Amino acid sequence: MVLFTGRLSRAQRSRFRALGGLAIPELPPAAPPGTPWPRRLLAWCTAESSYRQLGYHLVVGPLLTLLGAAALLGCGAGVLLSTVIGWGWMMPRGTAVRGGGQTPSVLIFTLIGAALLFAAPWLLVRIARIDRRAARALLGPSRARELQQRVADLAESRAGVVDAADAERRRIERDLHDGAQQRLVSLAMNLGLARKTLKDVSPEAMQVIVDAHEEAQAAIAELRDLVRGLHPVVLEDRGLDAALSGIAARAPLPVRLDVRLERRMASTVEAVAYFVVSEALANVAKHAQASRVDLSVSQLGPTLRIVITDDGIGGADPTRGTGLVGLRKRAASVDGTLTISSPLGGPTVITVELPCELS
Repeated sequence: MVLFTGRLSRAQRSRFRALGGLAIPELPPAAPPGTPWPRRLLAWCTAESSYRQLGYHLVVGPLLTLLGAAALLGCGAGVLLSTVIGWGWMMPRGTAVRGGGQTPSVLIFTLIGAALLFAAPWLLVRIARIDRRAARALLGPSRARELQQRVADLAESRAGVVDAADAERRRIERDLHDGAQQRLVSLAMNLGLARKTLKDVSPEAMQVIVDAHEEAQAAIAELRDLVRGLHPVVLEDRGLDAALSGIAARAPLPVRLDVRLERRMASTVEAVAYFVVSEALANVAKHAQASRVDLSVSQLGPTLRIVITDDGIGGADPTRGTGLVGLRKRAASVDGTLTISSPLGGPTVITVELPCELS
């Protein structure tokens, strides 16, 4: 039964693909290849897809075949009855129906035949549509499995988009660092050299050189911050621990950092963790009125856990536009979660858990 059901299903899928252009996806095997036949039989008997296939081959298919045969017979009967007047002229001379005798009966037969000719094609079309729907529902994956596959495809697609965006940020960072930033540094050095060595210029010209030198230095500082915001070099070169140490050192309030990581993770996860911590510390400095922050980063099996605790006033609400919605979305971009505990009066605890696929 297992063997014949699978072959019948493949034959029906080929029929629909060849005749109707309907591609019905193959069902996954009930048991992995190489499974002993007793377990394979047990898996087939307990699989929901097996009963759906049997329902099509033993119930739906035969029933639709009978209905189709009845429709074809009705079509043939319709042709015969609708032409009964013509058949009358073919009868031998002297018979009652010769030349269309018994006109009322002949008219009734003709009307019945015309009705059958109209109804039979309509019924055949409906049977074909029912057959397609039944085959799609019973010979292919169930609706739940299709949704699961769609979710998996969307998750994979989203992961690809996140990886591509992270790679693009790294490329832009390298281009800015190796291109525009180096040119600005060279310009600032030349202006600084001119500022120190040129002595025989007018005060107005020297002031222009001084202003240009200071503007170049300010542009370098802004570009450096922009590059760090795109993708910090230290994160790619030395990892998350060193990058978070830099964030803690630049924070406007004391940060006690505790990082316990066994090894490097995927670059996308490290980038998400870095920016979540950076944005969270910026939110604390802006809204929490805190005097210190405790930042704990640890790897618990397949999960990277980040806990950010401040002693501020509390009352953080993601609906008030404090940046917490953005943090949650950034964590969700890699299937991570972010939870917030912030009672009035504090403390506020932000817990982030990210799947830390190892690189």
